[in-house]
Amino acid sequence: MRIVIAGGHGKIALRLERLLAARGDTPVGLIRNPDHAADVREAGAEPVVLDLEEATVTQLTEKVMGADAVVFAAGAGPGSGAARKATVDRDAARLLADAASLAGVRRYIMVSAIAVDEGPPPDSEPVWAAYVEAKRAADDELRRRSLETDWTILRPGRLTDGAGTGKVRLAPKVERAEIPREDVAAVIAALLDEPATIGRVLELVGGPTPIRDAVEAVGA
Repeated sequence: MRIVIAGGHGKIALRLERLLAARGDTPVGLIRNPDHAADVREAGAEPVVLDLEEATVTQLTEKVMGADAVVFAAGAGPGSGAARKATVDRDAARLLADAASLAGVRRYIMVSAIAVDEGPPPDSEPVWAAYVEAKRAADDELRRRSLETDWTILRPGRLTDGAGTGKVRLAPKVERAEIPREDVAAVIAALLDEPATIGRVLELVGGPTPIRDAVEAVGA
């Protein structure tokens, strides 16, 4: 499969690219900074430079043409303000959905965040509240596109850089907990192989179940 990954230099994306390349897929990493191209190539992916905050839908459509799936793993990142939560975490996700639709690419995996439908707590720091609202809006937009998009929304818990365990808890609702980015990447790769997870919103944390079994169980 040819899989285009928005946010191709992110911590989850680089791990996903390595997994996909190792199993014989063709990952493509969309990156804003050309200096990141070498890292993406080293992970086994084709780097494509495109700033999702500046690109037109036509420009992005050209990049996803011929793909079998797209993955939205982009984010404004730590240190960015509330405005970029909207332009990246919300608007870029919508742009990717528009481009995928125009290119005839139905499969879309959204990397979201756990419990965003609940909204931010009342005492949340403003930038965090903006992030939660941006993620919730992006998810809502994708859910409205069921006629044109075969989406799965994945909502990991608190991300860590620890070694993956290969075991998770994956369900429509789970208790908040940590999850290594390595395991998130492995779950995304498994979701791409499981069409029965289309149209599902799934929360993900560390747990007792091998990843393949967990994905198959939610798709059953």
